[in-house]
Amino acid sequence: MRRAQFLMAGALVTGALVALLPAAAVAQEGGEEADLQPVSVCCAQEIVVIGGALPRKDISGQEVVLDRDRLRTTASGRVEDALRDVAGLQQFRRSDARSAHPTSQGMTLRGLGGNAASRTVVLLDGVPVTDPFGGWVNWPSISAQRLGSVRVTRGGSGLTGGPGGVAGSIELFSENDPGDHPAFAGGLAYGSRNSVSADGLVSAILGSGSAMLAAGYERSDGFYPTPRHQRGKADQRAPYEQANLLARGVIDLDDATRLQAVLSGFYDARNRGTAYSDSRSAGADASVRLVHEGRLPWSAMLYGQLRQMRSGFASVSADRNSVNPTLDQYRVPATGWGGAFEIRPLKALTLGADGRFTSGASRERYSFVAGAPTRLRKAGGRAGTVGAYAALRQDVGDKVTLQASARLDHWRLSGGILEEQFFGGPSLTDNHFPRRSGWEPSASGAVRLRLTEGLTLRGAAYSNWRLPTLNELYRPYRVGTDAIAANPALDPERVRGVEAGLELAPERGIRLSATLYANRLNGAIANVSLAEGPGNFPGVGFVAAGGTYKQRRNLDAISSRGAELDASLALGSRWSLGAAYAYTDASVRASGASAPLDRLRPAQVPKHSGALRLGFKGENVDAMLAARYIGAQFEDDQNRIRLAPALTLDAMVGAKISERFRVELRGENLGNRTVEATRSRTGIIERALPRTLWLGLRYAVE
Repeated sequence: MRRAQFLMAGALVTGALVALLPAAAVAQEGGEEADLQPVSVCCAQEIVVIGGALPRKDISGQEVVLDRDRLRTTASGRVEDALRDVAGLQQFRRSDARSAHPTSQGMTLRGLGGNAASRTVVLLDGVPVTDPFGGWVNWPSISAQRLGSVRVTRGGSGLTGGPGGVAGSIELFSENDPGDHPAFAGGLAYGSRNSVSADGLVSAILGSGSAMLAAGYERSDGFYPTPRHQRGKADQRAPYEQANLLARGVIDLDDATRLQAVLSGFYDARNRGTAYSDSRSAGADASVRLVHEGRLPWSAMLYGQLRQMRSGFASVSADRNSVNPTLDQYRVPATGWGGAFEIRPLKALTLGADGRFTSGASRERYSFVAGAPTRLRKAGGRAGTVGAYAALRQDVGDKVTLQASARLDHWRLSGGILEEQFFGGPSLTDNHFPRRSGWEPSASGAVRLRLTEGLTLRGAAYSNWRLPTLNELYRPYRVGTDAIAANPALDPERVRGVEAGLELAPERGIRLSATLYANRLNGAIANVSLAEGPGNFPGVGFVAAGGTYKQRRNLDAISSRGAELDASLALGSRWSLGAAYAYTDASVRASGASAPLDRLRPAQVPKHSGALRLGFKGENVDAMLAARYIGAQFEDDQNRIRLAPALTLDAMVGAKISERFRVELRGENLGNRTVEATRSRTGIIERALPRTLWLGLRYAVE
């Protein structure tokens, strides 16, 4: 029944749009596109986002925009923390990139399940930033100081950004206009636990083009992830050191065509709070883009990604007084490359094609005995997708806007391997998995009705899909005493969704957006518990007593329904108030070996989440107070381990002390609340960042 309702809604909207295609061609000589304003969670000002290959306005999903001021006034100064103001948007873990394991930072929306791989498309100026091997996001590679805005679209309707956004999309936009940058800007801050943060930016207009060089650095002695009352001799601080560098050049080839080239790199070193738990990540990205904005607008883009990671894992004794290595993931190289082409033969019509190709393998030393590895493993492969899309958007009079988009993708998996052998000895496993390929269609349709000057109704229906990552397909791994087997037979995830909402703006400075949605993620990939140790199990070997044998599997589905509210209010000319809330009713649909999970809540999905932000912007002083709430959620798929809800409070005060200098005082988690990031079966907690205070100085020359 639900599938029939979805297909009927999509057919009605899409059919209406197809019927309007001739009118779209006629309308090119007159009429302008409606000025569609997404809700901003930071303030009451109107925001129009220009980014990607060509300027676009999309009505098919609920959009939330974080503007430049919001990104730069977050208490931590980090992009991933600013994104916490978008209710319903979450990483796999509650901790951020200073203490979380790099592989736990997949992004999702609308309660579509906890997963290390991102169920959103994450783009920086139209270029994918997710890891080619595992799909997680290396947040230390992205500096908030050089971003102009972030646009979050909830729901799987964004088809022009490529496949993968079954939960939505996160689009990060650089400040491309040289006038947005000072000639030189820099900042230096010192914080709790000997934390140091520094960033700098130099930009210049050079003839018919411009150039920019930006860098960032941050380090800290770190905090203890384990609470004081649970610590033993094995517990230590979790220090980190992170750096990023970006160079960008833009040149106008003629009055309508510009060329942009970007080269960036990053380094990220973290420790998880015990010996043998260090991780090191590094990467470099390059992209070249041509954009023509003449009578026939078009854009073309090529990009490449290089990634390298190493990571250690440890087992801590029950009394937490000793620790032993369990896995040395000593080399994880990965590459990604691709491109996109887009053209607008009509103002209302966009045609495009894109492709992304990834490869990678994890090389590991494991099965430690007396502190030394006894076995070696190599697991990885190659993946590729190529697709084409069309998007049509048309105003019908001055009250109605219709939009439809469709795309067709071809995917291919090849070179999949799992090789295991004794250290310096014979082979244990030598699996070479067969090639697989397939076709995936997806589509979306949307309608927007402006009832009055301040009231707009909207609705949408959509489908989208995500290919399993190389990590999900081919690499087995362990967490503590649990062992998780890979599954090279995983199918793509496929989402269908519908939503309806309203946007209310009764007067300037007041905005409210409310959305009801229903999504069904068919074939959702999850780690399914199959048996308890002790025993030997396929794909992982021996699992000790107290451990669980799991395998990545396609569930029947994850069903998610809910409501999202976003509001902003200007309180006079200087004060602003922003609020966001998400209610998520999500449950697993499972049968067969996964039947014990049926009707349970997906792991890492809270029912309630919200954020409230009060801002002040004076002539020489500005301030921010932000409260964030995340409800209780389950750590595990069997809903046995509960993570407590958490309410945190952040603040920032900045004062301009001269034409060039500004001083800032920032505080994170001012109440020093224990935010549970993980919890073991025995009740051992790993917490997110405790109270952290920063004192900083910023300098700028126009």
